[in-house]
Parts: sequence; C-alpha cells; structure tokens
Amino acid sequence: MTSLSLQETVKNTVKEAADIVEVIGEHVALKRAGLRYTGLCPFHGEKTPSFSVNPQGQFYYCFGCGASGDVFSFVMQYHHIDFPEALKQLAGRYHIDLPERQMSAAEQERIQLRQQLYEVHEAAAQCYEKALADPSLGLQARDYLGNRGVPEETIARYRLGFAPDPATAGWDYLTRSLSGQGFSMELIVQAGLSVAGKKGGHYDRFRSRVLFPLEDMSGRITGFGGRILGEGQPKYMNSPESPVFSKSRQLFGLYPHRERIRKLRRALVVEGNFDLLLLAVHGIENVVAPLGTALTREHVHALRNYCDEVILLFDADAAGLKAAMRSIPFFLEESLEGRVALLPKGHDPDSFVREQGRAAVEDLAEKALPLAEFALDRLIADHGLTLGGKARIVQELKPLLQAAAKREQRELMTAHFAANLGVSLNFSSASPVAPEPPPPPAPAEEVEQNAPPALQTLGRQEKQLLDFLLFWPEYILPLQEAGLAEVVCHPALQRLLDVMVSHGAATARQPEYLLAAPLEAEERAYVVARLMQQPIWAGGENAGPRLMFEQLLAWVRQQRQRYRAAKLQQELQKAERSGDSKRVLELLRSKQSG
Repeated sequence: MTSLSLQETVKNTVKEAADIVEVIGEHVALKRAGLRYTGLCPFHGEKTPSFSVNPQGQFYYCFGCGASGDVFSFVMQYHHIDFPEALKQLAGRYHIDLPERQMSAAEQERIQLRQQLYEVHEAAAQCYEKALADPSLGLQARDYLGNRGVPEETIARYRLGFAPDPATAGWDYLTRSLSGQGFSMELIVQAGLSVAGKKGGHYDRFRSRVLFPLEDMSGRITGFGGRILGEGQPKYMNSPESPVFSKSRQLFGLYPHRERIRKLRRALVVEGNFDLLLLAVHGIENVVAPLGTALTREHVHALRNYCDEVILLFDADAAGLKAAMRSIPFFLEESLEGRVALLPKGHDPDSFVREQGRAAVEDLAEKALPLAEFALDRLIADHGLTLGGKARIVQELKPLLQAAAKREQRELMTAHFAANLGVSLNFSSASPVAPEPPPPPAPAEEVEQNAPPALQTLGRQEKQLLDFLLFWPEYILPLQEAGLAEVVCHPALQRLLDVMVSHGAATARQPEYLLAAPLEAEERAYVVARLMQQPIWAGGENAGPRLMFEQLLAWVRQQRQRYRAAKLQQELQKAERSGDSKRVLELLRSKQSG
C-alpha cells in the first residue's frame, strides 16, 4: 500500500467515524430543518441563519459567505490548523489510532524540541503565577495590579504572573525552579527564560516584572511579555525569538478573545497589554495588542482570519500617529478594512475607559476614520496644501496606492485623494502601478449565447438524473457508457456531468468535491440547494439506488435511440431534397436495421 492510499484510508476511516453535526454543533447552535441542520455561520457575521449542515452527505455550506467542506475542512477553518492537526484531533476524539510515518532524525528532533519548549514555558507560567500569589514575594506586584484596576478574576483569566525582585528571591529564582523540575539548562536558555552569566552561572531573564503569558492559537504558552515595576528600562520586555515564538507574528489577547472577535467580525488593536486588560475588565473583549512592536503584515494577516474590520485605537501622540500610518499598507495588501480611532490627547485606552467608560470607547470606535481618509488628513496636517506640500503628499501617497491589492481599491483611493487635493491624480502620475484596463464589452448576442442556462429549466427526468448522481456519483460511468453524453443537451448539466466523470467513482458519497469545482455561481447554488434537500427517488422513499439506476439506464438508452432515430430522419429528408439517391438508400438501410 502506498503512502497516499494509506493516508486516504486513514482519512476515510476517521471521516466515517466522525459525526459532522456533533463536531460543528459544539461551536454552532444548530436547529433541525427537515433532513438538514441550520445555524448562524461561524465564519462571517450574520443575524439570519444561512449556514447549513447535511448529515447524510457529511458536509456543510454557507449560503452567505460560501464556506463549505467536510468535517476536516470545518475543523481546519474554525481552529486555523492544517490537515494533519485536524486529522489528529478528530482521530483522538473518536479513539482511532493513527499510523505513524517514519520521520527523519532531524524531523523527530524538531518536533521534540518544540514540545519541550511548550512544556518549559508552561512550567515557567505556573512558577510566575505562584510567585504572584505568594503573600511576601508577590505583594508589590499585586498592589501594582490593584492600583491599575486589574481585579483578581482578570489576573486569573489571563494567567498573569510575577518575576520576583532579585533582592528577595535571588537572581535565578525561575532558573532554580525549572532545573529542579528536570528541565535542562540548555532548554531553559533556548526558551529565553535564563541567560548565561559572563562569569559563569545563569540568571533569570525576567526580574521585577509583571508577566503576561503569550499563547499561540492552540492555547500553548510560547513566550512572555514583562512589564517592569516602577521605573527602569526597558519598560516592556518580551521573550526572544525561538522555534515557538515570534513577536512579529503573535498578538497578545488573540487566543482568549478569538471567539468574541469572530462573533463581532471586528477587532480593536491597542498598543499596550494593560490597555487590553482594562478594556476587557469593562466588557470590551474583541481586543488584541502587538507585543511592544508596530503592527506587522503577519499580525494583519492573522486578524483577517477572524474579522472583517480592524480599528486601531491608538494614542494621539507622535508614536501613535506613526504606528497607524505604518500599518496602512498592510491592510491594503491583505484587503482587510481598517480604521483609525485616535484617543483624546493625554489619554491611552487604559485611562480613557476608566474615566469615560465602555460606551465612550465604543462610540469612539464607531466614529473611526477609514485608513485612506486618516492618511490624507495626516499628510495634509504635516505638509499643508501649498504647491510644494501637495507635491510631497502625492509622493507619500504612492506607496499606499502600490500596496492596494485590488484595482477597485486603487481607483477609489485615487479618486478620493484627487478630489480632496484639488489636483489631477492618476495612476501614471501618482503611482507606478498601472491601472488594469477594463475588458472590452462583449456583444449582446455573445453574452446571451455564453450565459449559463438556468438549471431550473431542466426537465423532470434531467433533474432526477442530476439529483441521483449528486448522491451516487459512482453510477455515472456505466450511464456514460450507455450514451449519457448523447442525450444530455443542457450546457450547464453537461458541465456538471463532465466534473463527475473526471472524478469517477472515487467520489462516491463525498459530494463536497463538487463544491470545489470551477462551476458558475448559479450552477454552484443549484447543486448546494439540491444537496441540502431530499433526493427525488423515482420509485418512492423505499427505492434503493440500484433500482433508480436501472430506471435511469433504461431512460438513457431509450432517449439515445430516439435521438438517433430523429437524427437519421433529418439526414434522410436532407438527402431526398438534394436528390442524393445513393445516400437515401444507405439511410433507409440504416433505419431498417436500427
């Protein structure tokens, strides 16, 4: 057995064991609607259920955003994991043992190291939590958190900890604890939790700091962010880069807030960890924070998986303005809607929410400026609207136009900038990106000819044929051999049958393959609607697929014979009109023998 066939066998085994309604039902409130289940789509914001689950076909489809697939697709899309991880999760859920492929020594070493790093970070988090709770060691940190308005339940929820002062706990408080638990010094250093001293020995990287555990999207701790108590530099310090941690990719708060962000389809980005905590304390939980760095392209890409809109809630100081401007190209490149809400001068989100309350923050977010408008306002404020100022503004707008991933985006931004600057602004002058020429309009008769005929116009027998093959595609090959291609005249139905033939019998009882096929929108919608309904069995509810196949086979043969007879008659009439007696005789013999 090849590795591919083994993989397919394992996949099919897990898929047969998995109940897609049960799996999806853990995350989506499903209600039975006939033979299927419906609910609110978890992948886009909606108030009316458009998400449908078919337990017979074991697949799902959203009529709103087009999300579709089988149980593996759902687990991968919902949890943002790859197929091997989804397979592993489902296999574990249904107690199915997975065969282990032979890995190289290097692969085994990398996997083992990552697992060890997760374990040592978890142990460190527990040690920091214990220190914070200690009546003597953590007193200063608890007072600090209390003064900043962070309650005990928030401390527990976000697993805040404390790296004690060396004067009271020594320079190697954490290092000694981890070593005592059996972790090697090499691993502790590689995790960035301990540093080798110039004169020998090791000391803790984090000291006299409140610690924020940083989690990946599986909830595993990969590093820490530390805020110093009192004065000192740096004010914030993060774990160094490691095989499991990258500050340019990770966002504080994304894991615990992911469900709220997904539900609202909106994320607020703040600059500091305490800003996030205090907003959460006041009930605003769709918040994330970069790790002391400017927002990166990777951050924006990660947010795009959870929401449709991001609002930058930044301070109105020079640093906040600069951070907002730097992030604009990333939103344009990712085609993610971004807006900017600047706080009143002298405020950060922490102080603003404590002083003004939740409603004021939400109102500020609602009034946030689109990124293009914000950028233009800032540039006008910086350079003015003199001739020289406009020239500088145009030059600084070029990167934004270049970053826009969609032509429509570039055109709208260009029109907006030109109207507000009072200058002629086009792609050739404002951006090296040339506009994509619009396609020439097709003649009306050509449009009509190429337009896919409505599948709703299919005859009863053709609908029955399509309905049957959607659920039993393994029967298409014998029908094809019987002359199916000759009797199907509807272009849209022909395209669907071509897809089925190309996949063959391997797609039996796996209708989701059609959802990934290059179909017209109308064809795709029709197929989905049919897959979500009960099949039209010609012999009634008790008729099995074999009986239905025999009836369809007889119909195909009958239609084929009828079409051939009609064609022969047409050719005979044509030969008679042309006076081709030889051809007439040939056709008459064919008619008699047929």
